[in-house]
Amino acid sequence: MDFVKLTHDNIEQEHICCAISNNKDIQVISKKNWLKERLDEGLVFLKGNVRGKCFIEYLPAEYAWAPIEAKNYMYIDCLWVSGQFKGHGYSTQLLDQCIADSKEKGKKGLVILSSKKKKGFLSDPKYMTYKGFETVDTAEPYFDLMYQPFDENAEKPRFKNTVHEHGNLPKGFVLYYTSQCPFTAKYVPLLENMANARNAVFQAIHLQTRESAQNAPTPFTTFTLFYDGQFITHEILSEKKFEKILASKGL
Repeated sequence: MDFVKLTHDNIEQEHICCAISNNKDIQVISKKNWLKERLDEGLVFLKGNVRGKCFIEYLPAEYAWAPIEAKNYMYIDCLWVSGQFKGHGYSTQLLDQCIADSKEKGKKGLVILSSKKKKGFLSDPKYMTYKGFETVDTAEPYFDLMYQPFDENAEKPRFKNTVHEHGNLPKGFVLYYTSQCPFTAKYVPLLENMANARNAVFQAIHLQTRESAQNAPTPFTTFTLFYDGQFITHEILSEKKFEKILASKGL
């Protein structure tokens, strides 16, 4: 398969894999605007020359929208190959190109967010272990920071302390999210409207700067929902799933 790297010149013409609707779709608009601002910071979005989920997105860890300390590492936002594209070695090809690019740029290694067991929106821990990654830090309830160093003497990455500090979160639902994932542009307003219809306390905090994301109380800044200071989920919720959560809280 041929791979295409997004640039300022081709981003309007290329689809972005996880949201392949036309450029007027709010999800596509949100994601492409976010990407445009990141390209000059060293973000790489490499995708299969197909319409579907077959891509890798990574950037220097200093510019990652995640509360980590990983100086001179490369942070992988997302490695996603699904559907008909699975089983052809495309994940390995994409990861190999990321490794080669990162070494050429003098990086110490790669960092990626995973989990103790396979979960949606997070990298598969079994696959990442198979590819030479190991867990270097953890955060409740199940987040793993995995890394692959290029130099065995390289300083180990870690989560920032903010991921362990939930004591000051307000009561009710608090949702942290960014525009890194296009799906938040669609689902966050839907969830907010559902909560308002039930008179539930619901605060959506849109992390719109790298600095705010790097000091967030969750490792997964793309989408994390808390209730009364307790972690609920990192998975972007459909209306049906949020309905169940509301019901479980008596709302």
